[in-house]
Amino acid sequence: MVGELVVNDGIMADTCLSNHHLSTADNSFGPLVKWWLINEYSIHCQDHISKWEERICLKSGRKFFKPKVNGSIRPSVGLFSKSFDEAFAFYQRYALAAGFSSRKNTSWKNGGGLMKIRYIVYSKEGFHVSKEIDSGLVDENRKKIVRRNRGSKRVGCNAHVKLILENNNMYKIYYFEEEHNHIFVKDEDIHFLPAARSIDYVKESFISGLYAINIGPVKAFNVMKTMYGGFGEVGASKNDCKNYRKDLNLYIGEYDAEMVVRRLIRKKECSPGFTCDYVIGDDRRLKGLFGADEQSKTNYTVFGDIVGFDATYKSNKNVTFGGALLCSETAGSYQWLLRCFVNAFGNEPKVVVTDQDVAMKRAINDVLSRSRNRLCMWHIWEKLKTRVGHVLSSNIEFNTRITHVAWNDTIIPEDFETEWHSIMSTFGLENHEWLKDMYDLRFDWIPSYYHGENLAGLMRTTSRCESENYFFGQFCNPRCTLVEFFTHFETAMDFQRHEHRRNDHDTRFNTVNKKMV
Repeated sequence: MVGELVVNDGIMADTCLSNHHLSTADNSFGPLVKWWLINEYSIHCQDHISKWEERICLKSGRKFFKPKVNGSIRPSVGLFSKSFDEAFAFYQRYALAAGFSSRKNTSWKNGGGLMKIRYIVYSKEGFHVSKEIDSGLVDENRKKIVRRNRGSKRVGCNAHVKLILENNNMYKIYYFEEEHNHIFVKDEDIHFLPAARSIDYVKESFISGLYAINIGPVKAFNVMKTMYGGFGEVGASKNDCKNYRKDLNLYIGEYDAEMVVRRLIRKKECSPGFTCDYVIGDDRRLKGLFGADEQSKTNYTVFGDIVGFDATYKSNKNVTFGGALLCSETAGSYQWLLRCFVNAFGNEPKVVVTDQDVAMKRAINDVLSRSRNRLCMWHIWEKLKTRVGHVLSSNIEFNTRITHVAWNDTIIPEDFETEWHSIMSTFGLENHEWLKDMYDLRFDWIPSYYHGENLAGLMRTTSRCESENYFFGQFCNPRCTLVEFFTHFETAMDFQRHEHRRNDHDTRFNTVNKKMV
């Protein structure tokens, strides 16, 4: 004999009223107020888990729960669907309305490989079985290693539907087990169910758009939470956003270089002023990539007298002429890059400012034969502190005199040479090998020898390249793929050019107040 306990509307109404801190026994509000609260709750919950039936087996004492949902979305035996996907979507809608998730399970194919029978079950159907791991040890006295006993979400619920493919190529429900052995998820927690979460096209575009400015998926999820009005309104979880980015990178895989090259080629086809080039090694891997658009070429005609070239970027008011990626820092790689640079912009710069990179200097001498190679004074000055020792580098007189002669662009070369020799003699540095080498290279870094070059007083160091590195570092990170890096680079260029236009606008239309004399 089986006894049943049915939860009716009155019990659910009592629950609702107690949540509002009002008992049905409280008559101070009158029957009209109580009737209105009860009907308000019924209207609010009619499409969700408003009610269910609870059955208790008197023999075993086990409880069974049957959801009560709208009849239009409730499965029934004999119901047909055009495809299994349609049937699964229908059952998923019913499951969410009831407060549980479902998944695909057993399938059976006929001799021709056609799927004839499919099961859709509760997502926590069955039980988890711990499996032993054979350690492979010969010693029989050693115990086998057993996996750590982790908590299982399986509850052995038998709720499911069985579908069969009929002769009319439509799936029919031929069995429906409606009872569950567990309670259902509350309305306010429905968004935690896997079936209620998804990353649709709008969310994908939003996450990708924020990632273009170096905002990761976790921060993107927090932004969506604010925009949608709460965690439960987003329709996805933080891990869903992270998995989307991970899956996208896995999809790109090792084809990121090919995708970037194709993107540059398409951009060249659509924009005649765009120039790009790439080189592939013997192992069929991308070795170098170069690109410069029409705006970069225009900037070069105006600001291209002196170009800063820094190869130390590993760790805003500049003008970027182009972008390049190299797989190695060899003379051959730099020679290829500089040839691409000259082919894109049509002529060589007058001065190229670099650090003391031997491979780069060799490439500049081979390719940019009409350009002067100026060494970065900042790098030389940093080395000076360690080369002369702590005592001398802390000497105020030495620092004052060496700074005045080295950084002064108003003295003539003859005065520089006279004062340099005087400093070397005063502090006993006549035989210092490194300082002698720097003196031999004075034509490549001392401002006195650059009086005839435009902007030479401004571009003494690669500090503007360092500033450029910091600027691009705000839009990129070392963990991104090549495709992501290219997207970040374009975003950074758009931002930089917007700032240039704003500065030009402010310069044209803002006047400087002059003091009356």
